[in-house]
Amino acid sequence: MSFLDKLLLWLHIGFAIFAIGPLTVATSFTPRYIRARDAGVLNFLHRTTRIFGILTLGVFLFGLALAGKNIGKPYLSVSMTLFIVAAVLLVIIDRDQRTAVRVLSNETPEDDAKVQTGRIATLSAVTALIWLVILVLMVWFDLR
Repeated sequence: MSFLDKLLLWLHIGFAIFAIGPLTVATSFTPRYIRARDAGVLNFLHRTTRIFGILTLGVFLFGLALAGKNIGKPYLSVSMTLFIVAAVLLVIIDRDQRTAVRVLSNETPEDDAKVQTGRIATLSAVTALIWLVILVLMVWFDLR
């Protein structure tokens, strides 16, 4: 393994730890603060989701660069496809967070963002499972 490959691997793992971890925490805590009607914390979680969501693209890009000529291996194709699915789910979560912030910023007591709470909780859990499946694929098949 060359120095460049080692550097790409370190960047790939570093971005995975420091971007996907906080992103998963921010999305999974969002429903709790929607139910608590705390618009300030919810706004912070929305901003955190956006920032770390963009940073997760580094995981994909460094992984793509690291794959190189092995890009045709099935476990890499499955992992990249799952990553794209997770990215689409994160766009939906971001949209629902933005809607929840807007709804809770209004002082209307009838509107409590229940639809966003359920959808964010579900999509956040599915996204976390996708990250775990990708992790298992990377560890299981890379060690063979």
